[in-house]
Amino acid sequence: MQTWHTPLTPLSFLARSAAVYPQSPALVYGEHSWTFAQLHAAVEERARALRAAGVGPGDRVAYMMPNLPEMLIAQFAVPLLDAVLVSINTRLAPEEVRYICDHSGASVLVLDTAHWPDITQVAPELTTVRTIVLAEDDQHADQPLGRAHPAGTHVLGLDELLAGAASDDGPLVWGVEDEDQLLSINYTSGTTGRPKGVMYSHRGAYLNALSEIHHSGFDHDSVYLWTLPMFHCSGWCTGWALAAAGGVQVCLREVRGPVIWDLIDRHGITHLNGAPTVITTIMGADEAHDLDHRITITTAAAPPSPTMLGRMAERGFEIVHVYGLTETYGPYTVCEWQTEWSELDGPTRAAKLARQGVGMLTAERARVVRTDTDGDELVDVPADATTMGEVVMRGNNVMMGYYADEAATAKAFAGGWFHSGDLGVLHPDGYIELRDRAKDVVVSGGENISTIEVEQAIAAHPDVADAAVVGIPDDRWGERPKAFVVLRDGADMTDEDLIEFLRDRLARYKTPRHIEFLDVLPKTSTGKIQKHALREKEWAGRGSRIQG
Repeated sequence: MQTWHTPLTPLSFLARSAAVYPQSPALVYGEHSWTFAQLHAAVEERARALRAAGVGPGDRVAYMMPNLPEMLIAQFAVPLLDAVLVSINTRLAPEEVRYICDHSGASVLVLDTAHWPDITQVAPELTTVRTIVLAEDDQHADQPLGRAHPAGTHVLGLDELLAGAASDDGPLVWGVEDEDQLLSINYTSGTTGRPKGVMYSHRGAYLNALSEIHHSGFDHDSVYLWTLPMFHCSGWCTGWALAAAGGVQVCLREVRGPVIWDLIDRHGITHLNGAPTVITTIMGADEAHDLDHRITITTAAAPPSPTMLGRMAERGFEIVHVYGLTETYGPYTVCEWQTEWSELDGPTRAAKLARQGVGMLTAERARVVRTDTDGDELVDVPADATTMGEVVMRGNNVMMGYYADEAATAKAFAGGWFHSGDLGVLHPDGYIELRDRAKDVVVSGGENISTIEVEQAIAAHPDVADAAVVGIPDDRWGERPKAFVVLRDGADMTDEDLIEFLRDRLARYKTPRHIEFLDVLPKTSTGKIQKHALREKEWAGRGSRIQG
């Protein structure tokens, strides 16, 4: 390796801030706080404890917990061992957690105590996990653990794990030899049934974090509130970004309006991220009030309505609208503000801000390409704001590929560009705008829901003959799944019966709350269900169904 070349890694961000701002606050949760020096020490302690428990380079370590300090510490401690972090959605059903652990080959699973009762259902079936760590916090410390020890699996508390750190005095290197090595595996929400493991590199995470610093405006005075799940796209790389900027990160167990407003007032929050449902929760709380300082909210998925944008501006919020996928480390494009937009009338300016925009600072230009070309040839659509095509991306901020799935990786990168599956148009000024979804994925509260997965779960009921699931409008979540079901001859079933059947088969947010029983589903002459016919009826008068 050339001596002038230093491999990029987000580990260097905390190492630097611990040296530059050792006594500055870095992390806050409840009544507890950590300086950068203390956070650096906590990361090293966790790394040594994991190493004493047998974790080595290349091993996968799974974490399933809300936005607690332990989850943020893990984003540094696991890669500090040259190991791979697997962050698991806390809203998943036990069987989905089992699949991700087994598919990734995770040897250690660290759980928030609150999730232990659910995981006991599948713990004996975990094939690769040899150690389960229960990380208790003050709110759940007195909860009975009921630690059933699955065959071949060691279950211990966080304190027991950390006790092993004292036996490890080996060196810890805050760097990597290869910036392209695997840093984390982030599983999609199963847009084609089974979730796919999206591989992030140290280089990609480092560069995406730099983009986050620039576009969200993080600096040493920033106080960031964790309303975006850390398990989602590695928290958009925001944990690493704030460590680099020397800002404060405030942890939050769950997104609740009263708690958020209390933290805003108590800590002087300057930034937060999240889907529109987070904004709705904040603005709809009884505690909502005008701000005495600016708060920047970076949001993805469908942008807030012009009315909501106006209300937020009056309160003192500023919106940064971004677009991306799990496969792009989170945000890839940003609706970059243009000075002349301030002269536009409200509706026209809102229409500009609703677009998905242009590639972020460290990202390559996003393209919109025709979908009717043969082979690997990618042809751009004209920049006329009318001709629709598929949004494709490549470069530093695009995944390394899908873990253990070469076929899916090759398909996703046909023609050398990552295919998002989202349809949009290109405006004359180079900004992209999404218009529709090539896939039938339902985006509810920022989480992707596979209609195929839900349909398969419904079809498992012996009285169901046919089923189709589409997204329908929801004022709080943006959209939610609705099921159209055809019963077998002579069968008798209610909504409640089917919902109860799905309770143990799907995560709660994936389970349809609305079910319509039909005599027959609309189909083409070849037998394909015409979902567009079902969807159009539900969305009539509600405008376009788009994804951000």
